[in-house]
Amino acid sequence: MDAAGGRGRAFVDLHSHTSASFDSLASPRAVIRAAASRGLTYLAITDHDRIDGALEAREMAIREALPLTILVGQEIRTRQGDLIGVFLERPIRSGLDAFEAIEDVRAQGGVVGIPHPFDRFRSSLLGMGEVDELAPLVDWVETHNARIMVGNGNQRAAEWAVEHELPGVAVSDAHSVLEIGVAYVALDGDPSTADGLRATLATAELVTGRATVFVRAVTPIAKLVQRARGNGRTASSIP
Repeated sequence: MDAAGGRGRAFVDLHSHTSASFDSLASPRAVIRAAASRGLTYLAITDHDRIDGALEAREMAIREALPLTILVGQEIRTRQGDLIGVFLERPIRSGLDAFEAIEDVRAQGGVVGIPHPFDRFRSSLLGMGEVDELAPLVDWVETHNARIMVGNGNQRAAEWAVEHELPGVAVSDAHSVLEIGVAYVALDGDPSTADGLRATLATAELVTGRATVFVRAVTPIAKLVQRARGNGRTASSIP
């Protein structure tokens, strides 16, 4: 990212995690400092099932006067697979029907994206009979998720986005500080509001880096550590 060459542009990652997630050890402070140092101007923190990490990060970024705006989001576990909600004021309950979860995000004035929809190794919408019915209800599709290492999930997502005339985005899906900024979108406009973000996505420039296999392998360790801390994802946390 070249601030001089990209004057007037916004550099945005719409999918990242902090240690509030059950599978990350990256502190909110470390995440926001890494994002700012690498030239991101907007970062959506989308922890699993909760928004407190994002709220903490937003306050830290303001206190430290970083050239970075934190967008409060959540990776929402639905009955059919994961969704991303951004511009949230309160968390969305896990375990809802996907259509109901989207309604809850909209009720807060938020925007909705589909993360890694064809990744066979995560809670994706692959195989969901109603996936085509979701298309008119969402704002973007992750057509490049930097954490997809195996298979053609990104390619299938890109084809699906074109078929349904939806904007595609590139995201880091960072679960560690090392991954922050490896993939993002460059936008012309002001993505600081839901309407502003939605208006800029159609002309997004995708920057498609990729996480290393080594970094991706840290996630199982993070899950074990978080479980030991009492922050593991359990059946009771997903109604």
